[in-house]
Amino acid sequence: MAQRRTPFGDRARYWFDSTLARGASALVGWMALLCLAVVVPASAVLVWTDPGAPAALTDRLAQVWHLTGETLRLGGATDTPLRVTMSVLLALVALLYVSTLVGLITTALTERLTELRRGRSTVLEQGHAVVLGWSEQVFTVVSELVAANANQRRAAVAVLADRDKTAMEEALSTKVGPVGRTRLICRSGPTTDPAVLTLTSPATAGVVLVLPHDEPDADAEVVKTLLALRAALAGEGPRPPVVAAVRDDRYRLAASLAAGPGGVILESDTVAARLIVQAARRPGLSLVHQELLDFAGDEFYLIAEPALAGRPFGDALLSYPTSSVVGMMRGDTLLLNPPSQTPMAADDLLLVISRDDDTAWLDDCAELVEKAAMASGPATPARPERVLLLGWNRRAPLIVDQLRRRARPGSAVDVVAEGGEVTARQVSEADAHSGTDLTVTLHHGDITRPETLRRLDVHSYDSVIVLGQDPAPDQPPDTPDNRTLVTLLLLRQLEEATGRELPVVTELIDDRNRALAPISPGADVIISGKLIGLLMAQISQNRHLAAVFEELFSADGTGVRLRPATDYVLPGHETPFATVVAAARERGECAIGYRSHDDSSTTPGHGVRINPPKAERRRWTIEDEVVVVGKD
Repeated sequence: MAQRRTPFGDRARYWFDSTLARGASALVGWMALLCLAVVVPASAVLVWTDPGAPAALTDRLAQVWHLTGETLRLGGATDTPLRVTMSVLLALVALLYVSTLVGLITTALTERLTELRRGRSTVLEQGHAVVLGWSEQVFTVVSELVAANANQRRAAVAVLADRDKTAMEEALSTKVGPVGRTRLICRSGPTTDPAVLTLTSPATAGVVLVLPHDEPDADAEVVKTLLALRAALAGEGPRPPVVAAVRDDRYRLAASLAAGPGGVILESDTVAARLIVQAARRPGLSLVHQELLDFAGDEFYLIAEPALAGRPFGDALLSYPTSSVVGMMRGDTLLLNPPSQTPMAADDLLLVISRDDDTAWLDDCAELVEKAAMASGPATPARPERVLLLGWNRRAPLIVDQLRRRARPGSAVDVVAEGGEVTARQVSEADAHSGTDLTVTLHHGDITRPETLRRLDVHSYDSVIVLGQDPAPDQPPDTPDNRTLVTLLLLRQLEEATGRELPVVTELIDDRNRALAPISPGADVIISGKLIGLLMAQISQNRHLAAVFEELFSADGTGVRLRPATDYVLPGHETPFATVVAAARERGECAIGYRSHDDSSTTPGHGVRINPPKAERRRWTIEDEVVVVGKD
């Protein structure tokens, strides 16, 4: 059989590739031939077309040599062979020197740029915020820090995580957006290495925030990071305030010991469970929490007011026309909503909700109160509640415990989940301390199947809580949201079929999925990671707020409540908000806002108004609610 002949083009290409494979010498040779193949003919054309060119062939060749030498920097001398050779040699040496110098400079610049892209240079800042770790919370934390630093002339936020620096910068730029005057600095490396932590200059930082990542060992990683931070700051003098978050309360003590005396440790799962239960008991309360935690609106401030020294705390409630007083700080002790007869000392700090720290100014608002419009009847009594819990995850036992703490006799919780999600033993353990006030019952079923929900009389429950499964180790963190969205879609179908709205409280992992959720605009959605990020950002600006939020979000203490407006003012009456504040004071509460039923589905805040002016007048309806700080 005759052998197939290889085309000439393929053989030529193969020979050329083989010569290049020999290394740099072959590449230099080919570059030289290519240059000569272009420069020599071009020089000859210039000489032969020049009217003033010499007539002799040797003289013309010499001129071609001159042009070639000038173009290729080869000297171009035309004398004895020795002089020509030396000229070319000197030109080659000069070319080698320049090429080497350019190569060295290029290599050095490339290495420096590569190092900068890797994020391995030390941050030289003073009073900056350091964020250690990477999770979905980082976008919330950075966004809130940028908002808090909006009025600062020079502010910086340094983020250290074991990720590519360029990827972090692109992600923050996409999700955070413009940062104004704040400088955003990213550094790459493990947060558990003390030597790497020094890249962020934590010794000169104003605050250090440690974020848990999305892996199962997140809490252990937080503790290890705190230990590395302590090692990096050893011998550096005063340590900056530290704010960290763990998921499991079993790690809180270890994290507190690692963070040191000034550290604040948040339990993300416990906080999320408390907020879910509070929203389930009073729909719309999650919107109030969002307003209080977001730097974009009114927030908490501690202010000194010596002019009120010696007067009862109740007088302070009507002493600020554009701020809401909710408590005071006596030394390191927080007094949230103390009795109105509590005397105020000169060194006490008032805890107020205000637009900014300079917008709280004194002015007596007592004359605005219209006592004729105040309601005098008893408060609306609490009654037993029935809660439907769809789904089960690691926060479900905490939710059951929070429901138990404030349950009225006869209250019940029905749990619907698959056998793989929860067992009767897990439910019985969660219900171990429920006593007679709360009954917990498990029903097996797939909450993503229509027949499961149709078997339930969902409209008979006071609230419906939808939880996602705990993600598997090999799944993305937001995978549970997929099942949650399916369940919400089925609940929406039941609402449309019956024409009755369900009081649904939804837990989501990714804030981006909120826009996909088939729920009403003002529905309660708890984004646990985002709320923890908001909390961390608030506490990073004032560590005393940790005690404030701990009390506000507790099940048994003084917290934020939504009450019927008819408990405070007569329906149909137009009266200033000062009247509501005075009526709440009579009940031992601090009124801080309201929710308008008529605006619940039209305004961006869904009817929630925090810290309205005392002089603001409005007509109160039966469906309106008042936001107060008080006990049940």
